[in-house]
Amino acid sequence: MSVFSVFARMVEQLADLLTPLFHGSAAAAAIVLFTALVRLLVHPLSRAAARGQRARAALRPRIAELRAQHAENPERLRQAVLELHAEEKVSPLSGCLPGLLQLPAFFLLYHLFSGGGASNGLLAHRLFAAPLGGRWADALADGGVSGPAGLVYLGLFALVTAVAAFTYRRTKQTMAKNPVTAGTADGERLPGLGAVNRVVPFLSFFTLVTVAVVPLAAALYIVTSTTWSAVERAALYR
Repeated sequence: MSVFSVFARMVEQLADLLTPLFHGSAAAAAIVLFTALVRLLVHPLSRAAARGQRARAALRPRIAELRAQHAENPERLRQAVLELHAEEKVSPLSGCLPGLLQLPAFFLLYHLFSGGGASNGLLAHRLFAAPLGGRWADALADGGVSGPAGLVYLGLFALVTAVAAFTYRRTKQTMAKNPVTAGTADGERLPGLGAVNRVVPFLSFFTLVTVAVVPLAAALYIVTSTTWSAVERAALYR
């Protein structure tokens, strides 16, 4: 039995438990709840990432002093920065490593809910009038934007837009407080870095495109995970 089959069976059993509450949309509710449970399990890694980011932020003034002190000796600067991290017990990878460890779980869930994991019964269920194995293009072909399935997608798009706008606003605020600069002694920005900084906040809206092209089951996973991330980051990076 493959890992995908095990996860599919777990979600199907959860759907059976939720059937008295959600009836025909129990499988959709199970996907949302299962995704939230997985995110809850990896929440300690997110907390570790937040602690690492705060620790590195606290070292920025001292690193700036080291840059000014060793402006003519890049090798000595690199060594001094490493010594500072070791002295303060802060790993340069402490912020990104927990996120990397989460990727296998997220990939597994996305692969399962997009239909690529195994032949399971999840995609045969519906969220109201929209089949979990269908896409927005299918909804448009069957009733149009205002059709029963189209209205389900309009609701998802509204939620994704709200979350993306919230994430966009927080990203702009974070980047304004902590502007990204090049690793030079005088802190000058790399050519083109300003353009990158302007584009990054808009990346949250890319979720709209993803939800529009993947199967509805995968879209529910993406919407749930994205919403969780937005709320989690708001709580951890206050």
